[in-house]
Amino acid sequence: MDNTSEESVLDILQKLNDIDYIDPDEIPNIDLYMDQVTTFMDEHLAACRRKDEEKILTKTMINNYTKNDFLPPPVKKKYNKEHMYLLIFLYYFKSVLSITDIQKVFKPLINMFYDGKSENVSMEDIYRKIFKMEKIQSDNLTKDILRRFKASQNLFPEVENEEEADYLSRFAVICLLSFDSYLKKQLVQRLIDETLDDMK
Repeated sequence: MDNTSEESVLDILQKLNDIDYIDPDEIPNIDLYMDQVTTFMDEHLAACRRKDEEKILTKTMINNYTKNDFLPPPVKKKYNKEHMYLLIFLYYFKSVLSITDIQKVFKPLINMFYDGKSENVSMEDIYRKIFKMEKIQSDNLTKDILRRFKASQNLFPEVENEEEADYLSRFAVICLLSFDSYLKKQLVQRLIDETLDDMK
């Protein structure tokens, strides 16, 4: 991989660092109307967009989540902090999990912890702890991806054509990361099937 290619990889990794959960302290303490919710999500999750015109969450999505019991209904058309935590989790889950799997994950979460149902742990506690854990994971992931890019540079030493070598290096990384994602998705699906299927 030449210097230009390496710079573009480092640029991608820098953008990856910008992808993050919304800091719990940035979530408003007041209840929000639907338009305020979608605006807030668009502003705070902008780094997650693949293309600028892509919408993070639409009114239709939020209404469908409520209709399908992923999300408790708003109170007087307003969404509270707990709704916001759930919507953020939903945003990340929807690109990885099926609707059925999300329902299996969310039903016990809402039944056990939403609206102060647990005496020990609140939805805010859950969100804060996962946010903190994800920060650490994000840093580790960036280092791991950089290591894979470096390793891919020497995978085809016999290829002398610079364009071919660059393509093969990128193809190798795409394969490695895709297989890694596939394995993790398999693990998540099995965790859901074997541990959450019977939870109410």
